[in-house]
Amino acid sequence: MVNVNSRSVLLLNASYVPLRSITIRDAVDLMMRGVVDAVDGVAARLHTPGTVFEVPSVLRLRYYVNVPRRGAVWSRRGVLSRDKFTCVYCGLSVGDRRNGRIVKRTDFTVDHLVPKSRGGGNTWSNTACACRWCNHRKANRTPHEAGMKLLWEPKRPRTNYLIADGEIPEEWKVYIRVNFKQ
Repeated sequence: MVNVNSRSVLLLNASYVPLRSITIRDAVDLMMRGVVDAVDGVAARLHTPGTVFEVPSVLRLRYYVNVPRRGAVWSRRGVLSRDKFTCVYCGLSVGDRRNGRIVKRTDFTVDHLVPKSRGGGNTWSNTACACRWCNHRKANRTPHEAGMKLLWEPKRPRTNYLIADGEIPEEWKVYIRVNFKQ
């Protein structure tokens, strides 16, 4: 999570892929060391007795930096969030009605497609969000044995994105795809 404010600079890799948001101080340091080029905008103007030094809003590294993809670490909470608290078997989600009452987050569990008792592990592809009713019906069986179809295939979530919180400078929007929270 990146907290964007008027004192932030977007740092791009040499390939123009966004890496992260950095402070004005870090931006000046990179500029003084000669490892970045100015790309767009003005994030700040620093005044000295004889001159005004403009710090760009977007900087690009002169040399490509290999950034290994970090995989998402499996967790029960992560599985429920990935699946948006929606049952992989019946499609029931938070706020829906079941048996005359509104379904809550506490009505969902993490289901192991191949049960743990049969060697199934805590992996992204073996776990999915299920409502407690479907999880009870499936019991200690695979979905095929229980005659239940998956509405989607559970996969490892993507983790190579930049999440920004706050007002995004116009200069940045060219380099990042902007998705707004509803």
